[in-house]
Amino acid sequence: MHFKRVALVSVLFSLMLPLFSQGAAEVTPIDESTGSIYIDSYDRTVTVPDATERIISLGPNITEIIYALGRGDSLVGRTDFCDYPAEVSEVTSIGTLRDPNIETVISLEPDLVIGSTHTSIEALERMEKAGITAVGIYSDNTFTGIYKTIADTAQFIDAEAEAEVLMTGMRQTIEDITGRVADQPRPDIYYVVGFGEWGDFTAGGDTFIHEAIELAGGRNIAEDVTGWSYSLEQLIEQDPDIILCSQYFGIKEAFETTPGYRDLRAVREGNLYAIDNNRIDRQGVRNAEGVLEMARIFHPDRF
Repeated sequence: MHFKRVALVSVLFSLMLPLFSQGAAEVTPIDESTGSIYIDSYDRTVTVPDATERIISLGPNITEIIYALGRGDSLVGRTDFCDYPAEVSEVTSIGTLRDPNIETVISLEPDLVIGSTHTSIEALERMEKAGITAVGIYSDNTFTGIYKTIADTAQFIDAEAEAEVLMTGMRQTIEDITGRVADQPRPDIYYVVGFGEWGDFTAGGDTFIHEAIELAGGRNIAEDVTGWSYSLEQLIEQDPDIILCSQYFGIKEAFETTPGYRDLRAVREGNLYAIDNNRIDRQGVRNAEGVLEMARIFHPDRF
């Protein structure tokens, strides 16, 4: 092996959006002398079994990567939020992203548990004390970090060759998109993460979602913001050309009927678009598709 309380949405989205305050470390490649020694993203030294035929994923993006690499049959456990592809619903859930049920994890007898952005080091250590091998994989807050997450996951499931094919296809898609929009004027974009009485949240300039918006040929109006916090006042002042929101949870309907938001120019002119935000929010195999979806909205005449 080579290794209407509309702001409730912001809570749900925060469970899916990567938060990158931890300062991700590089995952160390396999130690060829032993075939199993790794330093994971939490700087933990982990001895991974040579055979990992029973895997538990603690992140939706990790789950999607495993399936995209053709190893879905090795997945014996996943979180409540792992909902893609559809067949993952048949896999046993071990609970939430932040607080997996250790008893359920133990009962599934995994060879390896792979944690992601929201997995706490305490959860990994509890598994370790129970005799379960667990690694944490999360990448830096850049679009290229996507490829690192894919490559790191692939090395644990003997899928390096498949990962190379997958990443090559993603890079080609991005290259095609950027070539098509390179000479086009960039519309002002606002990406809704959460809104309403509990606060407004969007992708600031230090997030990989910001980078995805730029790759799609847009200008993120929150490019000067650090993190995810925004305000309705700032949104009204910027008055973007296009607003993107999730196609789930009735977000579009709530946004376009809520006082303050419904009066924005983009809403009034029919430029509020509901998209499959999971293709953007989850740092993984569908991000190139997400960039393409946005590019078609920003520059329909080029696609």
